[in-house]
Amino acid sequence: MLAAQRQHLILQEVHSEGTVRVATLAARLDVSEMTIRRDIDVLDAGGFVLRVHGGAARTDSFSALEPGFASKSTRGLPAKAAIAAEALSLVRPGMTLLISGGTTTFELARMLPRNFDLTVATNSVMVANSLAAADPAGEDGGIRTLVLGGERTPSEALVGPLTVRAVSTISADLCFMGAHGLDPHAGLTSPNLLETEVNAAMVKASGKLVVLADSSKYGLIGLAGICPLSAIHTLVTDSGLSPASEAALRQDIPEVRKVRIPDGRDRPAEPATAHADRDTRQSQPPAPKGKTL
Repeated sequence: MLAAQRQHLILQEVHSEGTVRVATLAARLDVSEMTIRRDIDVLDAGGFVLRVHGGAARTDSFSALEPGFASKSTRGLPAKAAIAAEALSLVRPGMTLLISGGTTTFELARMLPRNFDLTVATNSVMVANSLAAADPAGEDGGIRTLVLGGERTPSEALVGPLTVRAVSTISADLCFMGAHGLDPHAGLTSPNLLETEVNAAMVKASGKLVVLADSSKYGLIGLAGICPLSAIHTLVTDSGLSPASEAALRQDIPEVRKVRIPDGRDRPAEPATAHADRDTRQSQPPAPKGKTL
């Protein structure tokens, strides 16, 4: 069995079971434990799994663990694209938008029309780079991009007191925010304390909060709370959300939009792409051309 095939099977086991042991994988795949450890090292380096004592775990297994952008961006792509497309219908010409970090908000940023005279303030490195890449020379008007500077996190968001201060100077029509966890009692939560502070400031700085969260986020509780569900004006999620869960959310959220996921299951990324993702991160385009606050 090729290394890429073996790593793909390991990744499937981790996603299915949550945690797996080296000895169990070695017996199942009929290889040495040393071989399995090397495979886990490759997956861990790419952000696809978390290496733990005696085995590996899913990167979202713990409330205080913050998965990297590369590992999150490979999951649930059809749902993220469908959610982003639905959220796009809320955007009107001339709006000022706040866009938080996250892989679903990144998909939304890539879809934003360049002829709407939009102003976008974001603390996401990936969102800012996406907007800059659409008009690298800055000659077509495009989207006015304000980069809310600060300390960089594993999820490619900028956080800290500088970011919070910059957000406090913004008055936005809409805030599009991703979610680590969405729970009727805990509300909207994050595993990163500093990012929680920034996101809470974004909620206060916007006229309406639109949360983009696929159904897998329901019931997850991160380390710190951003806001209660009652602060959310619109939730855009997918059809995987059960009727009971939807009813619970509608008690606090005025508008819940469910989108249908396109046919076909999203498959885990081939582990071999761990190297490709790492190379991509190392060769990201230069800092975006937007104004840094």
